[in-house]
Amino acid sequence: MFDSLSSKLQKVFRDLRGLGKISESNVSDSLREVRLALLDADVNFKVARDFIEQVRQKALGQEVIASIQPGQQVVKVIHDELVALLGSENAGLQISGNPASILMVGLHGSGKTTSSGKLARLLQKQARLPLLVAADVYRPAAMEQIATLGQQLDIPTFVKQGEKDVLRIAREALAHAEQTGRNTLIFDTAGRLQIDEPLVQELVRLRDCVKPQEILLVLDAATGQEAVNVATHFDQALGITGSILTKLDGDARGGAALSLRSVTGKPIKFVGVGEKLEDFEPFHPERMASRILGMGDVVSLVERAAEAVDVEDALKLEEKMRRGQFTLEDFLDQLQQMKKLGSLESLVGMLPGGGQVKPEEISKQEKEFRRMEGMICAMTPQERRNPALLNAKRRLRIANGSGVRVSEVNTMMNKFAQMQQAMKKMGKFQKMMARMGGGMPQGFRR
Repeated sequence: MFDSLSSKLQKVFRDLRGLGKISESNVSDSLREVRLALLDADVNFKVARDFIEQVRQKALGQEVIASIQPGQQVVKVIHDELVALLGSENAGLQISGNPASILMVGLHGSGKTTSSGKLARLLQKQARLPLLVAADVYRPAAMEQIATLGQQLDIPTFVKQGEKDVLRIAREALAHAEQTGRNTLIFDTAGRLQIDEPLVQELVRLRDCVKPQEILLVLDAATGQEAVNVATHFDQALGITGSILTKLDGDARGGAALSLRSVTGKPIKFVGVGEKLEDFEPFHPERMASRILGMGDVVSLVERAAEAVDVEDALKLEEKMRRGQFTLEDFLDQLQQMKKLGSLESLVGMLPGGGQVKPEEISKQEKEFRRMEGMICAMTPQERRNPALLNAKRRLRIANGSGVRVSEVNTMMNKFAQMQQAMKKMGKFQKMMARMGGGMPQGFRR
């Protein structure tokens, strides 16, 4: 989402890092470019103006540390102010009571229902006992969608087909939660194409009935400046406690994310980063600021990997690689594990300097991974475990089965053979170093 803004800011930073000294003139020139980049990203103009003024005052008011280049200090000031703009730290859910209630509100198409399911999945992993409540009595198939999400996630739902009284649904859901021991109710409420008085009044009555600890406004990040207006209206009417930004993996300009906290005073608590139910994560201002500024987000990448990768399987794989026993079946497992981490573009974006990699290069690599997966899937289990079986006839069958040319199968097999050789050499090198370590005098060992 922030690709355009990130690339423009990185260009400014390259110029800043070359500064020999900080002066009002060169700082103003750089900040003018930052301001234009923010406005182009659809950041609220008042937010952009105040942000630039804060950076200017701090950059010119700081003493230059001898060990740090002047331009790098300005970059740090911009980073710190961007973190402050986004909310300084992660604002988790403040839920208590048994049962606790969370009201999900927003306009049509913002992703309320899907976000309700994603939030329920996250809470269940945190040892909560969520209950998804279908409180949208207007949108066709809204209740069916909640029921389907519940089945996919193996999370109980409360659905009253045909019932039009939202308050009755809410009261019965609360009673059902107490009877079944569910300690967190997530109410998926009705939306409209735009804010109107009947919608607001119904939500106010529902809020007064269930007394939720959290009222989360679900916003489509692609909405742009209108998202800020929507947030302001909902906050004035209901007193929202925070927001969820959806479709953060899209190609919108992202100004809403940078404006929301400053305009409403309420934190962004979660972000949707894809269509899958696991593509949902807490919003960390510092990590997001680092991503925007092209500094990467290695912490989130490690957390995502820890969630997707089984530690025991990873240790077994490491041992096989060390022994030179890595097969095409193992390679296929790794390709499929990588898909669980998210799109390649999102993974590269989390690496320092990843924003400088051209999207078309990432897309090309992602297509290559998919073709490789298709080729391996077209093999028999015996062929995956023993690539020596792959004669010309078998390779032709694999090419036809995966929709590629035989030359592509040959290229993949050559690359795989090179990878195996590299792993064998690494394993031999580790063994040699281990023997050397074992034979070293005691004083030289660590």
